[in-house]
Amino acid sequence: MHERGVAIGKEARGKGVNVWLGPTVGPIGRKPKGGRNWEGFGSDPVLQAVGARETIKGLQAQGVIATIKHLIGNEQEMHRQYIAGIQTGYSSNIDDRTLHELYLWPFAEGVRAGVGAVMTAYNAVNGSACSQNAYLINGLLKDELGFQGFVMSDWISHMSGVGSALAGLDMDMPGDTQIPLFGYSYWMFELSRAALNSSVPMDRLNDMTTRIVATWYQMGQDKNYPPPNFHVGSKKAVDALYPGAFPESPTGIVNEFVQVQADHDVIARQIAQDAVTLLKNDDNTLPLSSSSVFKVYGTDAQANPDGPNACSDRACNKGTLGQGWGSGTVDFMYLDDPISAIRARASNVTFFNTDSIPLFHPTPGKDDIAIVFISSDSGENGYLVEGNEGDRSSAKLAAWHNGDGLVQDVAKRYSKVIVVAHTVGPLLFEKWIDLPSVKSVVIAHLPGQEAGKSLASVLFGDVSPNGHLPYSITKREEDMPASVTDLIPAVTLTQPQDTYTEGLYIDYRWLNKAGIKPRYAFGHGLSYTTFSYEATIQKKTPLSNVPPQRAPKAGILTYDQPIPGPEEATNPENFHKIFRYIYSWLRKDEADDAVKDAKTKKYPYPDGYSTTQKPGPRAGGGPGGNSALWDVAYTMSVKVTNTGSKFPGKASAQAYVQFPDGIKYETPIIQLRDFAKTKLLKPGESQTVELEFTRKDMSVWDTEIQDWVVPKIDGDYKIWVGSASDNTPILCHTVGLKCAPATSGPV
Repeated sequence: MHERGVAIGKEARGKGVNVWLGPTVGPIGRKPKGGRNWEGFGSDPVLQAVGARETIKGLQAQGVIATIKHLIGNEQEMHRQYIAGIQTGYSSNIDDRTLHELYLWPFAEGVRAGVGAVMTAYNAVNGSACSQNAYLINGLLKDELGFQGFVMSDWISHMSGVGSALAGLDMDMPGDTQIPLFGYSYWMFELSRAALNSSVPMDRLNDMTTRIVATWYQMGQDKNYPPPNFHVGSKKAVDALYPGAFPESPTGIVNEFVQVQADHDVIARQIAQDAVTLLKNDDNTLPLSSSSVFKVYGTDAQANPDGPNACSDRACNKGTLGQGWGSGTVDFMYLDDPISAIRARASNVTFFNTDSIPLFHPTPGKDDIAIVFISSDSGENGYLVEGNEGDRSSAKLAAWHNGDGLVQDVAKRYSKVIVVAHTVGPLLFEKWIDLPSVKSVVIAHLPGQEAGKSLASVLFGDVSPNGHLPYSITKREEDMPASVTDLIPAVTLTQPQDTYTEGLYIDYRWLNKAGIKPRYAFGHGLSYTTFSYEATIQKKTPLSNVPPQRAPKAGILTYDQPIPGPEEATNPENFHKIFRYIYSWLRKDEADDAVKDAKTKKYPYPDGYSTTQKPGPRAGGGPGGNSALWDVAYTMSVKVTNTGSKFPGKASAQAYVQFPDGIKYETPIIQLRDFAKTKLLKPGESQTVELEFTRKDMSVWDTEIQDWVVPKIDGDYKIWVGSASDNTPILCHTVGLKCAPATSGPV
C-alpha cells in the first residue's frame, strides 16, 4: 500500500496535481451491493485504516495533498445526492458508538497520518447534510480528531452558504451550485456578501484560508512544485482554455502529454498479483501446466474490442473488468488481458469469446481444462449501466452476463473447470460451487492494466496466490441483515432514511453473531503451500480504564479582524470577466448594501462567546484523538513457517481480538486489530512478524462519558491468530501472557 501511494504521488506530482482525491474509506463496505465499495480497502475499519494510512504517507511524501473521503455514511450510491426541487439525499442514521468504532475509525487513522484534506459526503447524517453538519466537521473532525487541514465538499454537494461556513466547511468544490448551467455559487461573491453583512465572521473566513494555505506549505508546494500540464476534460494539445466560457473562450495549450508512469507498471503488476485470491482448489488443480489443453470461456477474458477506455468513466462492463465505473476511475494506458497472457503461456488454447455455450460446441477432450471468466461491476450513481444505478441494484450479487449459467453449462461438459471472477465485491456462488467438476475458484478482484500477466503468473505457478478476501462471501443474500442487503428507495417529497439498525455488526461481525457460516469467510485465501503459526505475547503499557488526561490545546490563531470596507469586495476597475466564470467580487452597490446591512464593525458573537480556549473533548488532544489511544498495550511475535515441500509463498498473519467475558458493552465476538504479510518464504523457511495492539484496540466507545474505555482492565482479552477470520489456529491470552494452539475457534 505504501509503494502504491508513492507511485500515485509521483505521477500526480509529475502532472502538476496539487490535491489527489483519495484515499476512499467511505463507503466502508457496509452494503455488499454498494456501488463504490471497490474504491476502498474492505469491509472492516482496521483494514480501511491501514490502507488509508499507508496510501496517505506514501503520497504526501511526494508533496501531493491527499484527501480522505467521504465523511461519512456514503454507503449507497442511489439517492445520496440533493437535487434542487427533485430529490433530497438520504440520511444515514448512525448511533454514536457505531459512528466512532466503525465509520470514523479510518478517518482518525488518516488524520493521525497527517492527511491534508477531507472530503464530505453527499448524503446527510442523522438528518443534517454532511457539507453543513457542524457535529461532523467542527465537533468530530476538527475538535475531537484534531484535524488541521482543510475540508472540501464533494462535487456539487454544497448545500448552503452561511450554514456550511459556520459548520466548518473550508472549500466548495467545484464552485457551482446544484444548477451548473447558470454557474451560481453558495460562496464566491455570496461568501463575500456574508462576510460584509456579518453573517459569517471574518475569523471563519481567515480560518478557511489559513487551513488551505498552511496545507500547501506543509507539503512543500511553495518550492519548485510543477504547475499543471494537462486538462482533465480534453485529450487535445490545444483546446479551449476556459471550456465553461464556450463559445467565448480563447484557445491555448492545455495538454503537454507528460509521461509520468516510469516503472510503475511493475508496482501495478505486483499489487494485482498479490491480490489474486484462491478460494477453492480441489485435487490441486492449480497451478496449471503449460502443456495442457485449455478451453477458455467468457467475454471477461478479453479486453473490450472497442478499446479499454471506450466507455466514459469506464461506465460499461465490456471485456476484461479492470476497475469499476465513475469519477474514481482513470484512463488505461493499456489493458493486458487474461486471454493474451494465457496464450503466451500455453500453445493449445481455444477461446470462446461468448457468455453462453455455442450452439455447435465441439466435444471436449477427456483431459481438457476449462477456464471460465465471470464478472460483476458497479460504480458511481451518475451512470446507469445495464440497469444498475451505481449500486448493484439490478444484478444484485449474481455474476453479470449469464456468468452463473455459463459456469453451469461448462461444468456439464468438462471434468476440470476453473472459475476466475473479476468483481467489485462479493458474489453468490451457490448455483455451481459444489459441482464436482468445478475444481478451482479464483477472485482476481479489479486488477487494472496488468490483468493478464498478474493472473497468469498465479495460474501457472510462477508464484503462489497470497491474496485474502476483504469481505465475506455468503451462501445467500439473506445471510446478512436486511438493513445492509436492502437498497433504500427514493421517497417522494421527503428524505429517504437509511437507519443503521445493525450497529457494529457488518460483514463477519454479523455472521459470527448470527451463527451463520459463510461460503468463504472474511480473510480467506488459499495458497499452493501450507503454513504453520506460533506466537508469543508481551505486555508493553499498563492500561487504565480511561486514557490519561488529554494534552491541553495549543495556542490558537486569533484573527480579531473587523469587517472590512466595501472596497475589499468590489470589482477592480477595468477587469475583464470571463463569461460564466464565478468571482468573489460584488458590484459596488452590492458591497455598499452588504456593509450597511451589517450595522456593526465586528461579527456579533452571541452573549457568552470568548476567545479563551475551552478544554475540548476528552477523547481529543492530538492528531486522530488523544495520543494515549495509540499507546501499545501488547505486542505479539508471530512465527510463520512454510511447511510445504514444493512451493514458496507469502502468508498473512491476521489477529482478531475477543473482549473479556462479563463486560457491560455488547461487542462483536472477534474484531480484526492487526495483520502482517510475510516475505516470500521458501519451503521450510520461517519469518517472525510483529503485531501491535493499542489502547484503542482494547477499548470501546462509551457514549455517556464520550471517551474510549477499556471495559475490564484485568480482564482476559483473547487474541486469535491465523490466516482468516474462521481459521485462527493460535489463541493468546492477555492474562498470563500465554499463546498455544487453539482447541476450537471463537465461534
